Amino acid sequence: MPKNKNLKSILIIGSGPIIIGQACEFDYSGSQALRSLREDGIETILINSNPATIMTDPTMADHVYLLPLTTKSIIKILKEHPQIDAVLPTMGGQTALNLCIEADEKGIWNDFNVKLIGVDINAINITEDREEFRELMLKIGIPMAPQATANSYLKGKEIAQEFGFPLVIRASYTLGGEGASFVHTEDQFDELLTRGLEVSPIHEVMIDKALIGWKEYELELLRDKNDNVVIICTIENMDPMGIHTGDSITIAPAMTLSDKTYQKMRDMAIHMMRSIGDFAGGCNVQFAVSPDDKEDIIAIEINPRVSRSSALASKATGYPIAKIAAKLAIGYNLDELSNQITKSTSALFEPTLDYVVVKIPRWNFDKFEGSDRTLGLQMKAVGEVMAIGRSFQEALHKATQSLEIKRNGLGADGKGYKNYDQIIDKLTHASWDRVFVIYDAIQMGIPLSRIHEITKIDMWFLKQYEELYHLEKEISGYTIDTIERDLLLEAKQKGYGDRQIAHMLKCLESQVYKKRDELNIKRVYKLVDTCAAEFKAQTPYYYSTFENDIETANGDRYVDNESEVSDKKKIIVLGSGPNRIGQGIEFDYCCVHGVLAASECGYETIMINCNPETVSTDFDISDKLYFEPVFWEHIYDIIQHEKPEGVIVQLGGQTALKLAEKLDRYGVKIIGTTFKSLDLAEDRGSFSKLLKDNDIPYPEFDVATNAEEALAIADRLDFPILVRPSYVLGGQGMKIVINRKELEEHVVGLLRKMPDNKLLLDHYLDGAIEAEADAICDGENVYIIGIMEHIEPCGIHSGDSNATLPPFNLGEFVMQQIKDHTKKIALALNTVGLINIQFAIKDDMVYIIEANPRASRTVPFIAKAYKEPYVNYATKVMLGVNKVTDFNFNPQLEGFAIKQPVFSFNKFPNVNKKLGPEMKSTGESILFIDSLKDDEFYNLYSRRKMYLSK
Repeated sequence: MPKNKNLKSILIIGSGPIIIGQACEFDYSGSQALRSLREDGIETILINSNPATIMTDPTMADHVYLLPLTTKSIIKILKEHPQIDAVLPTMGGQTALNLCIEADEKGIWNDFNVKLIGVDINAINITEDREEFRELMLKIGIPMAPQATANSYLKGKEIAQEFGFPLVIRASYTLGGEGASFVHTEDQFDELLTRGLEVSPIHEVMIDKALIGWKEYELELLRDKNDNVVIICTIENMDPMGIHTGDSITIAPAMTLSDKTYQKMRDMAIHMMRSIGDFAGGCNVQFAVSPDDKEDIIAIEINPRVSRSSALASKATGYPIAKIAAKLAIGYNLDELSNQITKSTSALFEPTLDYVVVKIPRWNFDKFEGSDRTLGLQMKAVGEVMAIGRSFQEALHKATQSLEIKRNGLGADGKGYKNYDQIIDKLTHASWDRVFVIYDAIQMGIPLSRIHEITKIDMWFLKQYEELYHLEKEISGYTIDTIERDLLLEAKQKGYGDRQIAHMLKCLESQVYKKRDELNIKRVYKLVDTCAAEFKAQTPYYYSTFENDIETANGDRYVDNESEVSDKKKIIVLGSGPNRIGQGIEFDYCCVHGVLAASECGYETIMINCNPETVSTDFDISDKLYFEPVFWEHIYDIIQHEKPEGVIVQLGGQTALKLAEKLDRYGVKIIGTTFKSLDLAEDRGSFSKLLKDNDIPYPEFDVATNAEEALAIADRLDFPILVRPSYVLGGQGMKIVINRKELEEHVVGLLRKMPDNKLLLDHYLDGAIEAEADAICDGENVYIIGIMEHIEPCGIHSGDSNATLPPFNLGEFVMQQIKDHTKKIALALNTVGLINIQFAIKDDMVYIIEANPRASRTVPFIAKAYKEPYVNYATKVMLGVNKVTDFNFNPQLEGFAIKQPVFSFNKFPNVNKKLGPEMKSTGESILFIDSLKDDEFYNLYSRRKMYLSK
């Protein structure tokens, strides 16, 4: 039992839909906390409105409420569960903290006699109210940048006059740096001050003297009720102050911090945590350090909750911060808990890293046309990747290979910038691709001193880049036949991919692989063990690297591989890589359920993924976790090492699906639907032929490979025309065009971005209703798990539509056509597993828009709405363990469930907010209504055509 025996029932507040600044790292922390509390026999009640997460799975808590995150919902839950003793609000990001404060101000916790655990209200208020925080820090002797608070326009102008420019404006009580900005000149100030005051819920801003060029660090802390404090991880931002930490390239452990300054920073962080309140739980502290020899330290802020960085720190160290924080919140002390990785040591220890971790954010600016792409104080990234290597250089390369932006790593792929002015501009105005631009600048011969002067990035990092460039230059002087083993091994140890080495040696990637094999340069796998191998780890959590042979006393040579292969039958599940618009947390949900289902079927489960925010990369979800890029070379080496029965690709979104062709070519078995069928559905031309052969209606179409063909097709089809490239996700590159000029411009632009792509042109069915269906098929039987009707008309991407389950406006005749078409297509594609089909309905005729024989964005939503574990069933069908007919399907839903998209347009004030065939939403919530007379449904329906754009 927990140390506090009075706590028997706890309410956890989730973080709601995914938005920029608050993503699935809180699904990860919430899921960990729920599991942690249930281990102690505590009843858990969860409120969260996000249907795509593992956290809201019915198995995760004793009672899951998929309700809007409002005080009205809190009161409803507290009335239904008078037994609730406490609320834990620190696992749900800023959303949960803000809701907790609102409930406290309204007296709700007092009215229901609910205790706050994991943090106290004073701590939240002190850290959120920037004036109060500043006063406290000065009182306890912690240096702060010169700053003052303004709650009016006039006061703001006075402060600016006193401090002089450049300044930083930060809005109080906001998330992801919303409303924060750098102000370099007086003419920008008025507009940015007004925006900050408007965005802050209490209309207050803090104006700081800008610390431009200072270095930025974050510390992750845990404290128990006995005031024991441990520092779990130190994270260094490669980018200097001025770029939001969520948009920064970050490294753990800190690379350029002297020990003396680190010890000083530790003491300050512990002092700050103790001063803000007497609570047990997690905390994130941010500091700025002057870039000179003095290394002056200034406190920036403290967050008394698990943060975006705590998910990263947990994955980087193997220390599950949220799990331990939940235990501390219910009264345990650190010395009473065990280290989850070694199982033999205490949790009262500070992890030691014998490797380097690099995190790089992932942006989606292409979805926000006209957006300001420079980075600043307001976070703009939609996801992130993390990589583990034996050196900074190796980890940096692995992280760039994980991004999935058609780059193979730093340099050596012919895709760098060659224009001097463009490179200087991108360095001056921090760009999303600066990680590559630094390399391009060095390649061009721009001196390191100049790059440092512009970017203020520490010279140590720049020298690491320079070393890589020198190595590339050296290798380029050889051929595949003349390169020596030591040089090839060095390139691999520094993270260069086979594709990059092939580029340098002017040969094929396969030749480099063959050469490596001949020279016995093979990947070895190392354990993430939290203690630099001082104690034996019990948890199989691995990363790859390259090592020199070790020679024993008797002359035997070997490399030290810590990943032991069992003789059990194994299944590999490919994860979905970094979050992005069009491929988010819903695929993590599918991967986790796929792993658990394969485990139930007696397989040893192996997960490969590189996303630090997700539950699938938790070290105790699968039997083995490889924290590696979802990148061909890494995956193929793991397959060679583990020799699985097969690989599941249909749960990891487009990322995993794109690797199906290579897996098939290399003779690796794809579990479930074959590559041939996956390819047939992706290739828009071949798929339309399949529909024709099966007498299934589809809009008139044709396939073009250049602008001339497209114009000729347009003459036959008639405008408006929907242009769609093959093999894309989230409607990338889709557009409705209404004349020849628009068509030509769009086709030329698309083919420049995606050469050799087949473009499908079809007649756009103006005014049609859109619907979609998800189904499970075993090759013979088809079970439709859900049919949804979109409230918005056809032409708005399904991910941006409000989807209603079941349909609200489709007659029996239309419903029958949908069912018939779904079954016919699933069987014609030889689907084994999941399939999603989208329809356009016009004049009672059902046309097919597209089919995806994989897990779709809507599967978790349907599973939550109907309270059925559909991914579990589908995985067992893929593995051939069950037929569809073996399951007793029993969907339960009274009334309707609506999947509501959530947008992050507030991060991009000048962007066109119109919706169309290309997806723009970053997340979703679920809304249950009893009938169509509900006011919320009426509002949605009345606005349905407002945002439609071509």
